[in-house]
Amino acid sequence: MSEVQLKDALDALKTNGVRITPQRHAILEYLISSHLHPTADEIYKSLESDFPSMSVATVYNNLRVFRNVGLIKELTYGDASSRFDFVTHDHYHIICDECGTIVDFHHPGLEEVERLASYMTGFQVNSHRLEVYGTCPACSNVNVQ
Repeated sequence: MSEVQLKDALDALKTNGVRITPQRHAILEYLISSHLHPTADEIYKSLESDFPSMSVATVYNNLRVFRNVGLIKELTYGDASSRFDFVTHDHYHIICDECGTIVDFHHPGLEEVERLASYMTGFQVNSHRLEVYGTCPACSNVNVQ
């Protein structure tokens, strides 16, 4: 986990008037260190031994705060559960149709799509989302055997 990312995230919360509780700190640390795009339930299960009085609702409420401040993105594709991604840079996702694993990838050429879309339509483009679907290596190996 990057200490700089954590410090910047904590500073962003303070700037937005959000109090830093031990639970918020732990959830934020978990999101920064996780590259697995966890669900709220997965975050809860990972932290419940350290915070036995914390509920799943507490995790959801904190994720909503982080999303509103712009620290995380809520990913609503893949399986039926929302997954959460600590936002550090523009990137895209490839999603396994079998197990729902989400992996990041970056392709700078796609930024040209925004410029072209703006030019052709007159829209001011705010963002775009790309999702690619397939079968991850682990599931491919299972299907081969």
